[in-house]
Parts: sequence; C-alpha cells; structure tokens
Amino acid sequence: MIILGIDPGYAIVGCGVVDYTANRFKTIEHCAVTTPAGVPFELRLKTIYDGVTNLMNTYKPEAMAIEELFFTTNQKTAIAVGEARGVILLAAVNCGVPVFEYTPLQVKQSVVGYGKAVKSQVMEMTRILLGLESVPKPDDVADALAIAICHAHSSGSRLGSLYNIR
Repeated sequence: MIILGIDPGYAIVGCGVVDYTANRFKTIEHCAVTTPAGVPFELRLKTIYDGVTNLMNTYKPEAMAIEELFFTTNQKTAIAVGEARGVILLAAVNCGVPVFEYTPLQVKQSVVGYGKAVKSQVMEMTRILLGLESVPKPDDVADALAIAICHAHSSGSRLGSLYNIR
C-alpha cells in the first residue's frame, strides 16, 4: 500500500510517501511544499494545492493520511492552517485519493507505543522504522512520515476495518 502522509501548514507542508507491504516500510519520497512569506495568501494556497496534487499524480497513493488540527492559542494561525488543510483535502478528493485523519495522540501511540511521547522520540522511531540514516528535515517532513506510519499500522487492524475508522 502506498501512503502519502501530510503534516499540514501554510509555510511548510510536510510530505512523506511510504510503501507498506508485508509489514515492511520503504520510503519512496519525503519533501516539503514551502511557500514564502510576503506572497499573497491565495497564491500560497495555490502552491500548496499544486504541490500536493503533483505528489499524488506522481506516486499514485492508495491513501492520504493527514494530521487533525488542534489549536488553543493563536486563532489567526489556526484559520490559515485550516485553509491550507482545506486545499490539501481538495487535492486528495480531486485525485481520487481516500483521506484518513489522525490526532497527534494517535500518531504518537502508533509510532512509539506511547501517546504522550515527546517529539524527539517520535522522530527517532520514525527514522528507525523507515531505515533512514538521519531524521528528515524540516521537522514537518518527519511528522508527515510518522503520520503515514500511523495509517499503515491503523489500516491493517481489524478494528479499523470493522468501524471504518477515519
């Protein structure tokens, strides 16, 4: 199964494409779609849409896993990230790629085995599971790979298929 993991943002969108076959991971691609500050926001959204669409057209993922958003402080940032997330979801729908959403707690639990793991633990386990020499940079890319791993672990569970957990 080819999975596109996405860590949404509007300055940096972390992207990771992994193949999960026979309980083994293979990293196909990891990158970031970036948009510079100072560019009109609608053009930043177009760059994100085009970048994610290009990844889907290139790698033909069978699923896109994306992190759910939780913001408690900066509402302006939350709205902007939500808008970026919206164009990412639109790209998936337009490319016919099913979308699955995971909370940060689910990602940590799936990758590390502990829902309150710290970021460095998640990044190191992601590196180990994917057999990478170093943790991908920027952090958003490593997060996207962790989200893809989470989906791989979740999609194979009988519970997930019984209840169509998304």
